[in-house]
Amino acid sequence: MVAILAGLAAPALADPPMTRLHIEVKTIAGRPIERAGVIVRFVEGRSIAKFGKKIRTSWEMRTNSDGVAKIPAIPQGKILIQVIAKNYQTHGQHYDIDEEEKTLEIRLNPPQPQYSAH
Repeated sequence: MVAILAGLAAPALADPPMTRLHIEVKTIAGRPIERAGVIVRFVEGRSIAKFGKKIRTSWEMRTNSDGVAKIPAIPQGKILIQVIAKNYQTHGQHYDIDEEEKTLEIRLNPPQPQYSAH
């Protein structure tokens, strides 16, 4: 009887599905932007193993010389990606990730000229 209950509980205690992200940061023209700050936050999803407690994970890193940031395995679900680079507009967007491996290409705009209402 105990073996049956343990067998039924094992899938419920399994880790949530994970995904690996590769974020490519480029200019509008397609050139890679190196040393751009990339912040990835897991926003939405729940873990059965933690008795319904929210999973809160985040990573902060910089892109390499090819403009790529490789994020370690994170839970699948809704994530927020923010990209900050000098001399470019900041990018922030929510993404729904449901694949084992995903490559996102983010293109940053140059800064807009100042605007005055006076």
